[in-house]
Amino acid sequence: MSVTAPQGFRAAGVAAGLKSSGDPDVAVVVNDGPRSSAAAVFTSNRCKANPVLWSEQAIKGGSARAVVLNSGGANCYTGPDGFATTHATAETAAALLGIAPIEVQVASTGLIGLLNDRDGLLAGVRSAITSLDAEAGADAARAIMTTDTRPKQAVIEGAGYTIGAMAKGAGMLAPSLATMLVVVTTDAVLTPEECDAALRYATARSFDRLDSDGCQSTNDTVLLMASGASGVEPDLDELQVQLATLCRDLALQLLSDAEGADHDIAIDVVNAASEADALEVGRAVSRSALFKTAIFGRDPNWGRILASVGTTSAAFDPADLDVAINGVWVCRTSGPGEPREKVDLAPRSVTVTIDLKAGPAQGTIWTNDLTQAYVHENSAYSS
Repeated sequence: MSVTAPQGFRAAGVAAGLKSSGDPDVAVVVNDGPRSSAAAVFTSNRCKANPVLWSEQAIKGGSARAVVLNSGGANCYTGPDGFATTHATAETAAALLGIAPIEVQVASTGLIGLLNDRDGLLAGVRSAITSLDAEAGADAARAIMTTDTRPKQAVIEGAGYTIGAMAKGAGMLAPSLATMLVVVTTDAVLTPEECDAALRYATARSFDRLDSDGCQSTNDTVLLMASGASGVEPDLDELQVQLATLCRDLALQLLSDAEGADHDIAIDVVNAASEADALEVGRAVSRSALFKTAIFGRDPNWGRILASVGTTSAAFDPADLDVAINGVWVCRTSGPGEPREKVDLAPRSVTVTIDLKAGPAQGTIWTNDLTQAYVHENSAYSS
């Protein structure tokens, strides 16, 4: 189980014909309570999809009883008809569940500019709600997939409470957040304010540090719903850590399924003047096509790393930088270090360590290499 692991949740995933493949494409997750505390974070892209525009307003009350998600079409830049479809989705789900439309979050994923078939979508919503089940979390996780090759799910146990989650995402992975739909559920007793604080703490340390291809989506949504069904009021510091751990697990699942990738890369920036500096440096390297293609070609080209570091405003001495790739310090004091031949880039997992020698802070950005398969998949992914 994933989103239905905590007490008080049911889910469903069905095929509504939005995908030409006939695969499941509509998911519903319902919070049966007794509480309905919720919080969400959305893309910071100024160009937002209709479901994001709806959900941003609906979540302001700090309550969500249900979320309806569809794959097969992003419902972004689809005009008034597209927003009407989002509104109708919330109204249909609310009527069937006996709740208010404002208590329904809506999320979509797929091609931008594609107007979803409203009748088909609403029929899918009805079908999903009639088949809601506490054992159907995996069905919901499959229904939100697009170019994903596998569903992403996670569960973690706290002190008397459970957190579960599902996610989708395999491309356009860049903050904030990454092209993802994520639903997180917990049976802990939380207020809306506690949900919001915990979620923002967790996303800042997980999804916001995932930078696969530098492309930011219009539909990103991470939703946390708390049913309170366990009756446990958690230690909030512990809950934040647990939630961040779960979100990091999901983020790395997204990374490992990144479109066409051969290598999963952790860029660890150490001894920075501030965490912000560390993250800026890590992100600059993660977005370098030259660096990413070098890793794909199994070339430990540390010069491309230094070139990216130099584009940032971080504090460092350009003449005194160290770089290691998979534990081999190929660059010392901004010059050649250990022999490049000692670096083994055959394994999928790669770690790049950049020592700025400027302070006590550190930070990690996760990315992947750039392959011909990524170019092929994204050149073909259209109508």
